[in-house]
Amino acid sequence: MDYYKIGEQIRKCRRAHGLSQEQLAEQVGISVTHMSHIETGNTKLSLPVLASLADALDVQTDLLLCRGISSREQTLGELENLLNGCSPVQLRVITDVAKATKAALDQYME
Repeated sequence: MDYYKIGEQIRKCRRAHGLSQEQLAEQVGISVTHMSHIETGNTKLSLPVLASLADALDVQTDLLLCRGISSREQTLGELENLLNGCSPVQLRVITDVAKATKAALDQYME
């Protein structure tokens, strides 16, 4: 197991949910120091802690264990977090860019 990569994935998910280490540690019931050590790969995490982290981050445990695998729900959550702070003009621009990107990908992947 590459605990550094697992920690990176946990950090990525935590940030995508807009949580601080302190907030996530409190939800999971561990110390902030332990949370920091998990994210930096300086400690092994137990199965109960892994399960609690996955629950708190609303992801499946395989997402935390397998870097680069992203569930549709997580991706949509990341997009929602990104869009929450946007002005109406920013939302329109992002929507137009997303539509153009999707059309280009559809054409490229034919």
